[in-house]
Amino acid sequence: MLENYLKECLYFTANRLGRIITKMAEDEFAISGLSPTYAYLLMVVYDKEGVSQKELSEILHLKPSTVTRLVEKLISKGLIYSQAEGRMSLIYTTEKGKSLQPTIHECWMNLRRKYSEILGEKEGEELTLRLDKVSDQLENKE
Repeated sequence: MLENYLKECLYFTANRLGRIITKMAEDEFAISGLSPTYAYLLMVVYDKEGVSQKELSEILHLKPSTVTRLVEKLISKGLIYSQAEGRMSLIYTTEKGKSLQPTIHECWMNLRRKYSEILGEKEGEELTLRLDKVSDQLENKE
């Protein structure tokens, strides 16, 4: 009976999946010296040099206070810098941060490869897109 409650509960199963994929991501991103969250923030900055913290928050679906903490840590590591432009702070990668780009991309590819080997490439892609769509639906429930 209890097992059915757990297997049929989106909250429980989503958190279980989150723990499993987080462990996989942490293992794959370990060679970069960064947690997956820091690496994903850097990937956004690589793609959008001069991105605002507000936009980073929206893209990564994180609270502004969380993004501020992440940005401060990456600044202290010398991987990004913040430049004030009017009332906004824009984020750019340093040369040290740019030098990590190939490693971070390799980690990302290795993670995709690892779960694709387990799930199947098509299944992994379909699940990812479906989870993104469902997340959007739940987030924008109004």
